Amino acid sequence: MSIFTMGPSILFCPADRPDRYAKALNRADAVIIDLEDSVAPENRERAREALVDHPLDPARTMVRVNPVGTEDFAADLKALSSTEYTTIMLAKTEDPRDLAKVPGYGVVALCETALGILNSPSIAAASNVVALMWGAEDLVASLGGSSSRNEAGTYRDVALHARSRVLLAAGAHGKVAIDSVYLDIPDHEGLLAESIDAAASGFGAKASIHPGQMPIIRMAFTPTAEQVHRAQRILEAAQGANGVFTFESQMVDEPLLRQARATVALFDALHPAPRDNPEE
Repeated sequence: MSIFTMGPSILFCPADRPDRYAKALNRADAVIIDLEDSVAPENRERAREALVDHPLDPARTMVRVNPVGTEDFAADLKALSSTEYTTIMLAKTEDPRDLAKVPGYGVVALCETALGILNSPSIAAASNVVALMWGAEDLVASLGGSSSRNEAGTYRDVALHARSRVLLAAGAHGKVAIDSVYLDIPDHEGLLAESIDAAASGFGAKASIHPGQMPIIRMAFTPTAEQVHRAQRILEAAQGANGVFTFESQMVDEPLLRQARATVALFDALHPAPRDNPEE
């Protein structure tokens, strides 16, 4: 099914801008070629043609398709059948039965309506779902609200609840959770704080809308040398311990050991060891 490789920084790219495809993939860990919100309805047919005519690496590219039941959804799938892409992002996923409409694809289920958020646990359980993402602005719009954030720039309670619910649903079923986009492009400080929180909470990636956000997201998701060194020392200390032990005045039990293993594993994944040169 899916050969998609997830990385922490994921960048949306409008499907009707093929001139940006390669640039986006060069800046991000993965790219979402978008056939939905970032493309005007009258441009979607041209966007599908561009999708077919300008292929990217399917291991680092997914395609956001329009919601199930729309005319655009059917047209999107027809265009996809002429590509090698194996992973799609399904806009406004609301029901587990939606996933049956896309056999053969790995699906990133985008839960961005009230119904989609409430059904996120059963959506996450679907066998072809590889990840879940939540969408703040569409969610608030589906509730009749006007903004997902308060005047301080932080999420309102309803958005935080949705964010947590999708994260928990993904984690309960062993799927990756992707944090929503940060719309204030110049606010690098706010993006960094939110990305650090996402990584620390258990999100595997954060989606974004601008190439300039890529280094900030990647920085937030990369453990610091100090964090990795401490995790390694905790794991070394655990080798000689029998059950719960104390490390630098902190009680360490199995949950903290799992966190330490995750820190080391994430660092290793983002900094793979160089391969041997067979010609040497």
